[in-house]
Amino acid sequence: MWAWALLPVSLAVVGTVGIWAVFGIAVSNGTIDLTVEFPYISTCGSYNPQSRVFSQICNICSVLDEALWIVCIRYQQMRDLGCTLRVNTASFVLGIISAVGKSILGNFQQMVVLVAHLSGVFLAFLVGLAYFWLQMWLTYHAEPSHDRKWAGPAPILLCTICTCLVIVMSVLYRNGLSSATAVCEWTVVMCLFALFVIFSAEFRHVDFHKLRVQEAISSPTRALPMEHIE
Repeated sequence: MWAWALLPVSLAVVGTVGIWAVFGIAVSNGTIDLTVEFPYISTCGSYNPQSRVFSQICNICSVLDEALWIVCIRYQQMRDLGCTLRVNTASFVLGIISAVGKSILGNFQQMVVLVAHLSGVFLAFLVGLAYFWLQMWLTYHAEPSHDRKWAGPAPILLCTICTCLVIVMSVLYRNGLSSATAVCEWTVVMCLFALFVIFSAEFRHVDFHKLRVQEAISSPTRALPMEHIE
C-alpha cells in the first residue's frame, strides 16, 4: 500500500522543517549571532522559546515516526524478504538505540546537561549511521527488487558522505573550528533525513503491517460436533 511510503517522508519533512524553524527563531530573537559563528543545531535549541520546539521535534521524530513505525516495519519487511536474522535483528536494535539518542538529544540541550547531550549526539549520529550501513547491506542481500536500480547507489553515496563528514567533524572540532564543524553537523543531519526518504521506495510495496502477540494454540483433542458423537 503506497500510503506506508509517506511514513519516512513525513519523518524527513517534520525533522527538516522543525530544525530549520528552530534555527530561524534563534536568529530572529537574537539568541545566536551569525556574524560571530555558524551555530550547532543544539545551540539553536538551547534557549527559550525555541528549546521547547526543539525538544518536541526530536521526540516526535524518535518515538512516533522512527522507533514505533519505520524501524519496526523495516525489520519485518527485511525478515519477509529472507534476510539474515542476526544482521536484521542487530539493525533493529541499532535503530531503536538511535531513536532513544534523538530523544535524549532533544530533552537535554547543550546548555543544560552537557554529558547527557553528548551521549545523545553519539547515539543519534554514530549509532544511526551504523543502522543505515546495516540497512544497505540487508538491501543488497534481500530478494531482488526493481526499486534497487535507483535506490541502491543513493544510500551508498549518502552513507559514505555521512561517514566522511563525521571524521572531518572530529578533526575540525579538535582544532577549534566551530563554524566548520557546525556546517558538517547540519549536512550530516540532512543526509540522514534523506536516507529515511529512500525507504519510501520499498515501503510503497508493503501491503499491511500486522502485530501478532502470540501464535494461536490448537488443541490436539478438539471437541467433536454433537452429531458425530455416538
